[in-house]
Amino acid sequence: MTDASNHASDSLFKIYRRLLQYTRPHWFIGCLALLGMAVDAGCLTLFTRLIKPLLDNLFQQKDPSVIFWMPIWIVGIFIFRGVGTYWADYGTAYVGRSVVQTIRVEVFDAYLRMTAAFFGNEASGQQIARITYTSEQVAQASSDALKVAVTDSLTIVGMLGVMLWNSAYLTLALLVMVPAIALVATVVSRRYRKISRRIQGTMGTITGAVEETVNAHREVKIYGGQNYESARFAAVAQSTRRLNLKVSSINALSSSTVQAVAAMALAVLVFMATRPSMINSMTPGVFASLLIAMGAILPSLKRLTSVQPNMQRGLVAAQDLFAIIDMPPEPDLGTRVMDRAHGDILFESVKLVYPRGQAEALGGVDLHCAAGKVTALVGRSGSGKSSLVSLLPRFYAPSHGRILLDGENYENYQLASLRRQIAWVGQSVVLFDGTVADNIAYGELAGSSEADIVAAAEAANAMEFISRMPQGLQTQIGQSGNMLSGGQRQRIAIARAILKNAPILVLDEATSALDTESERLIQQALQRLMKDRTTVVIAHRLSTIEHADQIAVMDQGRIVERGTHAELIALGGHYAALHRMQFHDQTVDQSSDQAGESVSQPAGI
Repeated sequence: MTDASNHASDSLFKIYRRLLQYTRPHWFIGCLALLGMAVDAGCLTLFTRLIKPLLDNLFQQKDPSVIFWMPIWIVGIFIFRGVGTYWADYGTAYVGRSVVQTIRVEVFDAYLRMTAAFFGNEASGQQIARITYTSEQVAQASSDALKVAVTDSLTIVGMLGVMLWNSAYLTLALLVMVPAIALVATVVSRRYRKISRRIQGTMGTITGAVEETVNAHREVKIYGGQNYESARFAAVAQSTRRLNLKVSSINALSSSTVQAVAAMALAVLVFMATRPSMINSMTPGVFASLLIAMGAILPSLKRLTSVQPNMQRGLVAAQDLFAIIDMPPEPDLGTRVMDRAHGDILFESVKLVYPRGQAEALGGVDLHCAAGKVTALVGRSGSGKSSLVSLLPRFYAPSHGRILLDGENYENYQLASLRRQIAWVGQSVVLFDGTVADNIAYGELAGSSEADIVAAAEAANAMEFISRMPQGLQTQIGQSGNMLSGGQRQRIAIARAILKNAPILVLDEATSALDTESERLIQQALQRLMKDRTTVVIAHRLSTIEHADQIAVMDQGRIVERGTHAELIALGGHYAALHRMQFHDQTVDQSSDQAGESVSQPAGI
C-alpha cells in the first residue's frame, strides 16, 4: 500500500514537473506573478508586524512620530499590496490560460494523428470532454490553485516569522497543529485523486449523451424517446452530482478539521500567554501581534486544504491529457513519395481483423482493380465492402496479405503521399462549418482558384442551387452543412472529389441522397469523372453499376463471385439473386404507383 502511494505521488510529481515545463515560454510573466504573490504575503506580514508599535508606541506611549507616520505606512502598505495582488492575479491567469491553450492544441493535433481504431474504441463524448472540461481542470490547477498555494504558503511563513520575532516560546503553540494538518492533507489528497478520475469519466459520458441526443433529435421526437433520453441523462447527471458532492463533503470535512485544530492551537496560545510568568512581561502590542498573526494563519490553512480538490483534479486531468499527447500516431513507415499514381490496385490474400475484434472482417480477399477501370463491390450489409475500401487509404492495415499499388507494396509509400492519390465520396457526407467554397476546396485544395471551384461545382450539378444562395460560393452553410438538404450536401462532396482530380476514386453510395433528376445528372458527372481513373464503387442499387468493368460480389468478408453484369446474370448465383430481388421490388413499386393513379382518376376516364 505504501509502495503504491509512493509510486502515485512520484507519478503526480512528474506530471506537475512536466506541466511546469509549459510555463517556460512565459517565464517573465510567471516571475512577475510570483513577485506579486510575495508582495501580497509580505505586505500582510508587514502590517501584522506593525501591530506591536501601533498599540505600544501609539496608544501607550503616544509617540508623535508614530502618530504621524502610522496612517501613511498603512495606506502605503495596502497600495503596494494591491499592485502585488494585481500582478499575481493577472500573471497566473495569463500563464495558466497560455498553458491550457498549448495543451489543448497538442491534444487536438494528437487527435488528427490518431488511427481510425482509436476513434472506434472510445466514445466521441470522452474525446470532446478532454478539450472542454478536462483542460479546464488543468487551468484551475495551473493558475487559481497555484496562486492560492504560493500566496498562502508565503503568508503562513511570514506570520510564523512575526510570531517568532515577538515570542518564540508562545509560537510553540503551533506545534499542536502540525501532525493533525499533515494527516488531513495526506488523506484528502489520496481521496481526491480517486474521485477526480471518476468525475472525468462521467463528464465524458455527459458530453456523449448530449451529443447523441442533439444529433438524433429527429429520431428522438419521431419515436417518442424524450422520456427515455431524459431518464438516461438524469442518471448520468445524478452520478456526476454524487461524485461532486463527495468532493464537497471531503473539502468541508478537511476545512472544519483544520479549523478545529487551529482553534485548539489558538486556545493553547492564549493559555500560555496568560500564565503569570508571561502575562507580567508581555505588552499588549506583543500579544495582539501574536493573536492577529495566528488569526491570519487560520484562513490560509483552510484555503490550502480547500485548494487540494483543484490541484488533484488538475493533476489527474493533466495525466489524462498527457496520455493522449504521448500516444503513437498512425504508423507511417513508408519512404517513397508518389507524384501521381497510375492506379493499378491488387489485393493479395488480404485479411482484416479489427483491433479488439475476434471475427475476421475480411477473410482472404484477392482482387485486381485495373488502372482506369471501374470495380463495383456489391453484397449484403456486413459483407465486408466498406472494410475493403477502408484499407485503400490505410485507415486500417491488413492483418494478413498485402495491397499493391502500381506493383509496389502500398505500405512503402508515405501516408500523405498515398492519400493524395485518392478521392472519396461517402454515403454519410461530411461538411464543415464554413462557406460553400471552403468545403469544396477543403484542406490541401484550399489554394484552388474560384474558376476551378466553379467548374467542379458545375460538374457536380451543384451550381444550380449555389447560384441561388445569398452570397453564392461564399455563403455560410452552418455546422455539418445543416443549412443544406441531403442532396445538396452530397453534391458539394462530389464537387470536392472532382476538384481533387485524384487518380483513384472511391464512391460509397455517392448518389444515395439524391432525387431522380439530380441522380441522373450526377451519374453523368461521375461518368466523366471516372474516365481514365481507377474507381471502386460500393453500390446497393445494382442499376447504377451495370456498366462497371467488373463487379465483385462479397459475402462474409470474401469475394464469392466476380465478372461483368452480363456474366454474373448468366451465372445465376448471388448477383443474379440480388438483381432479381431488386427488379421485383421495383416492379412491385411501379405497379403500386400505377394502381394508385388509376384509383384516383374519375370514373370513365
